[in-house]
Amino acid sequence: MSFRVTGLSAKPFRHLYGLSDIELRKAGVIRYVVGDDGHFPDRVELRDAAPGEAVLLLNYTHQPANTPYQSNYAIFVRDGAHDTYDRVGEIPEAFRSRPMSLRAFDRDHLLVDAELANGHEMEGTIVRLFANDRVAYIHAHFAKPGCYAGRIDRV
Repeated sequence: MSFRVTGLSAKPFRHLYGLSDIELRKAGVIRYVVGDDGHFPDRVELRDAAPGEAVLLLNYTHQPANTPYQSNYAIFVRDGAHDTYDRVGEIPEAFRSRPMSLRAFDRDHLLVDAELANGHEMEGTIVRLFANDRVAYIHAHFAKPGCYAGRIDRV
């Protein structure tokens, strides 16, 4: 079974790029500059920001459906991120290097199943979840902090 992994569109975040720290704080956003030991996964390009790059920490509604599973949480977006990650059959390195929580939803945006997966075992877990015909899409979350990472769809 083929699957497609996508990051977020940069469009809703572009108005924040390049703002001063004061302007960002007024919008409830915090800027961090990545150090040598930092791991800040950008949700647009689905890669870890490199040392010296700036990331924006902000609240994002990743499950907007009007269901009990409606959800928002903190995410990082690289200041200036542009190209949305969109690949078929490929797991981004930012997922591979971390334990992941995969949450499978049906067409009504209700949780059908969920699995924990080592980043290097994700393909098999994705195939198992999509074996259930009720599963319409999967949300990937970084398991330790619980924050939204990206979306996985059937192809």
